[in-house]
Amino acid sequence: MDIARPDFKQKKFRRLLLWAGVAAVVLTFAVVVVTRLKPAAPTVDRSTIWTDTVKRGAMIRQVRGSTSYLVPREDSIELIPAQTDATVVRIRALPGAQVTPNTVLLDLADPQLEQQVLNAQLALKAAQADYKSLQATLQSTLMDKKTAAAEINSNYTQDQLQAQTDKALYDLGVISGLAYTKSKNTADQLTTQHQLSTQQLDVNQKAIEVQLASAQTKVDQAKALLDLYQKQAAALQVKSTISGTLAQLPTPVQVGQHVTAGTSVAEVIQRDKLKAALQIPETQARDIQIGQPASIDTHNGIIPGHVIRIDPSVLNGTRTVDVALDGPLPPGAVPSLSVDGTIDLERMTDVLRVGRPALGNENSTLSLFRVDPDGKGAVRVPVKVGRASVNEIQVVEGLREGDTVILSDMSREDSVDRIRLD
Repeated sequence: MDIARPDFKQKKFRRLLLWAGVAAVVLTFAVVVVTRLKPAAPTVDRSTIWTDTVKRGAMIRQVRGSTSYLVPREDSIELIPAQTDATVVRIRALPGAQVTPNTVLLDLADPQLEQQVLNAQLALKAAQADYKSLQATLQSTLMDKKTAAAEINSNYTQDQLQAQTDKALYDLGVISGLAYTKSKNTADQLTTQHQLSTQQLDVNQKAIEVQLASAQTKVDQAKALLDLYQKQAAALQVKSTISGTLAQLPTPVQVGQHVTAGTSVAEVIQRDKLKAALQIPETQARDIQIGQPASIDTHNGIIPGHVIRIDPSVLNGTRTVDVALDGPLPPGAVPSLSVDGTIDLERMTDVLRVGRPALGNENSTLSLFRVDPDGKGAVRVPVKVGRASVNEIQVVEGLREGDTVILSDMSREDSVDRIRLD
């Protein structure tokens, strides 16, 4: 028969409690240790990051245009307006065509102008005929005046001689004093008539000149009006006066279209007279000055240049900066060509510099990953930066010459201070 042993059950129960307590302590300790452990550093593929080494030396501060184009210079554009209200009847050249002086671009028609030219021609002929008629009439009148003056002059001369003869006879006592006095009075009277006739001829001559000048003015007016209409008629055949490329107007003209006087019907641009228009962010444009050197990359060659104008107005957060090109244009350079433009602001000497990070502005403190010397990991460090260029930025604090930092966008790792590089 079995014998009951209650002390054995008590010992077994106490042993179970002991092991349970030990297990609870161990589990608690493990939980505390695990919670205090830092998470494992994430691994980043080295081929997906961009790094650069901190260097010391000179740094050229530059700014780059966000959108830049080649545009015509002000002195390279010929905008041709319609001289009168007219209708487009023929287009002879399309945008992009190369033109030279006197190249016909399009033909216009204006029937009213043709009638004005005809009327002006008739008016000029009438004014010229009136001038000739008046000239003949005045010349005839003048001849009559000259004939009368010549007769008076002849009588004057004859009476002067008679008076001189009678005086000599009077002195000799041949004739009486009464006869001499009569002869002298007649001579004196003709002297006055002679002077008046001479003055009358001068006045008449001046009056003729005035009348002919007035008639000539009418002729000149008629001729000027005819010249104007003829020039307007000649302008109906629209021609280029310079060599260049025919440009596309904002609103191209079409055959059959009616255009008013002053409407632009053609535009010619000289291809060798272009400039670069750079759109510079407003915050970066404040340091740009006239004359600063620049370089324009046309994707078919780099052209040196210099700043010639800074637009004072701001549009969409940018300002337009015009750059004159100091070198020849490469083949294929045309207006509206997209280019890359950079402007040199200043040359800084003996500064720590590093490639510009993907995220971060100048004169701020950045959080960058510095690569370990063995290249297997990187640790986050605060870096104070100063002035920035297009591709580089000045290091003020936080890095030393020779340090390698990650410049790529590491915002995905914002929660960690250390990464492993694979």
